[in-house]
Amino acid sequence: MKQLLTGNEAVARGAYEAGITYAAAYPGTPSTEILENIAPYKKEIIAEWAPNEKVALESAIGASVVGARSLAAMKHVGVNVAADPFFTYAYTGVNGGMVLVSADDPGCHSSQNEQDNRLYARFAKVAMVEPSDSQECKDMVKAAIEISERFDTLVLFRMTTRVCHGKSLVEFGEREEVGIKTYDKKPQKYGAIPAHARQLRVVLEDRLKELEKFSNETDLNFFEWNDKKVGIISSGVAYQYAKDVFGDTVSYLKLGFTHPLPMDKINEFAKEVDTLYVIEELEPYIEDQLKAAGIACIGKDKIPNIGELNPDIIAKALLGEEREIVDYDRNVAVNRPPTLCAGCPHRGFFYELSKRKGIIVNGDIGCYGLGIAPPLSTVDTIICMGASISMAHGAQKVLNRHESNKRMVAVIGDSTFFHTGVNSLIDTMYNRSNTINVIMDNRITGMTGHQENPGTGYTLQGMPTKEIDIPALCKAIGIEHIRTVNPLDLKETKEALDWATSLDEPSVIITRWPCVLKKLSTQDKEEFGDYKGLCEVNHEKCIGCRMCVRTGCPALRFDKSIKKVTIDKNQCVGCEVCLQVCPTKAISKVGE
Repeated sequence: MKQLLTGNEAVARGAYEAGITYAAAYPGTPSTEILENIAPYKKEIIAEWAPNEKVALESAIGASVVGARSLAAMKHVGVNVAADPFFTYAYTGVNGGMVLVSADDPGCHSSQNEQDNRLYARFAKVAMVEPSDSQECKDMVKAAIEISERFDTLVLFRMTTRVCHGKSLVEFGEREEVGIKTYDKKPQKYGAIPAHARQLRVVLEDRLKELEKFSNETDLNFFEWNDKKVGIISSGVAYQYAKDVFGDTVSYLKLGFTHPLPMDKINEFAKEVDTLYVIEELEPYIEDQLKAAGIACIGKDKIPNIGELNPDIIAKALLGEEREIVDYDRNVAVNRPPTLCAGCPHRGFFYELSKRKGIIVNGDIGCYGLGIAPPLSTVDTIICMGASISMAHGAQKVLNRHESNKRMVAVIGDSTFFHTGVNSLIDTMYNRSNTINVIMDNRITGMTGHQENPGTGYTLQGMPTKEIDIPALCKAIGIEHIRTVNPLDLKETKEALDWATSLDEPSVIITRWPCVLKKLSTQDKEEFGDYKGLCEVNHEKCIGCRMCVRTGCPALRFDKSIKKVTIDKNQCVGCEVCLQVCPTKAISKVGE
C-alpha cells in the first residue's frame, strides 16, 4: 500500500514498522506532527508529551536502557535543551535501539534561529542519518534503529522543515515485533561517573571507527553516475534541489548516513569527476571535512549559508540562471504580518499592559510573542523557552541596585511555564526579586497547534490525567502574591496590574481563558460557558477615533470612505475587548 505522507507522518509510520515501543517529545514546529501521528498506535507504542525536550529524551533513554526501542523528537532548538543527556548517552551507548529526531528550521519559519544540528552529531560523536523525502523518512527510521543496536549508539535523525512538511508517496511495510531486550545491571556502562566515563570515552572513539567503516559500505550512501564533468555531493532536501536543477546531466554522491562521513567513498567519487560541488543547506558541514582531507570542492563560496535553500538559489549560484517565477503587482499586494487571532485572550492583557509607563516586558516563545508587534508593541525581548522570568529577575536585580524605578514584567505561556519557567520562578523567589510574572494560561499549547500539556487534564493519547494547579504550584514554590484574572476583562486586568506594581515582592498574575481556536473540553465548558458571540458597530455613535483598532484585532477595519470602523462578522467572536475600549459606546454585543 502506498500513501501520500509528509515527512513527519512517514517518521511516525517508520517508528511503528521499526518496532519502537516508546516515543516522547515536546511539541515544536517543524517536528510536532511526528508524535501526533505516533499516538494513534496505542496498542504498540506508548507516546507521550513531556514538559520539555530534556525530559522527553531522558524518558526515551530510560526506555532504551531497559531494552525497548525508543524515539525522542524535537525541533532544532529543543536539542539545545536536551544536550545534557544527549552527550552522555553518546558515551554509554544503548540497549534497545534509540533515535533522536532533530527537526531543523532553515529560514527561521517558526524559530528564533536556524542552527544546523548536523554539527551536534560530530560534537557528541554519534551516528547520523539524513532523509531527503518521505519514503526515506520511513525507511531510515528502521535503518537508524538497526544501526543503533548494531553499533551500540544513539542515532541523530536530522530533518529540515521542507522534509518534515513536504509530501511524497510512501510504501508501507509490516511492523517488526521485537519486544524488549533483557536488562542486565551494568553500572560501568550506564553509570556515567568520572571513572566510568573515562573508559567509555575510549570505547566511543573505537565505535566511531567502526561507524566510519560502515558509512563507506552502507547503501544509505550511493553513487549516481552520469556525465563525470561535474559531480555533486549532497544530503537531505538539498539533494532533491540539486536533482531539480541538474537532473541527469551530472553525477551524484547522495549521502544518507552523514556521520561519520564515508571519506573513502568521497575520495573515490572526487577522483572520478572534473569539478566537484558540495550542495548542502546552512553550514559547510560536509564541505569543511572534504577540504580538511585535501579534497578540492566548491560549496559555500557560491552557495549561501543563510536562509532556506531552494532550486532557484542553486541555479543562480552555480549556473548563473535566473528562473522564471509567477509575477504579480506588488503595488496591490498587502503585507500580512502574523497577528493574534480575533478573540485571542492575550490581546486584552497586552492592550492594558501597553498603556503602562516605566516597565520593561520580557516575552517568551509562544503566540504571545506577537505582543512585540504593532499596534500593541508591548513585548521588549524574546530569547528562548522559559527565559522571560529569569531575564526579568536578572534585569530587576540590576535596576534595583542602581535605584531605577523601572519594573520588569515577564510574560510566559502555560506550556512554556511547565517547560522551563518553573525553574526560573524558583530562582526569582529564592533570590528575593520583585518582578511581576504573568502566566498566560490559554488552556492548551497554542502556537504549535493545540497539544495537551500538564495543565490541560489530558495526555497525548487522550487519557484523562491530573491537571497541574498553577496557583497551587506557584504557592508551593514560595510565591505569596498570586491572582487569577480573565484577561478579556480590562478592568479586572488593570486592577491586577495595579496590585502587582504596588508590591515589593515577586508576584504572579495568571490570565486564565481558553485559546479562541480551542475545541473546548467538558471542563472548559463548565468553567467558561458559551461565551462566543458577535459584536457590531453603531455608525451613528462611532466617531472614527480608531481606539478599538489599536487593540490590533484583525476583525476590526477602519473604512476610510465613511471614516468609521466596521467589524468582520466572519472573524469576530464577541470577546468584547473593543467594546470596553470604545469611548462612545458605539460597539455592542449582538443579542444582548
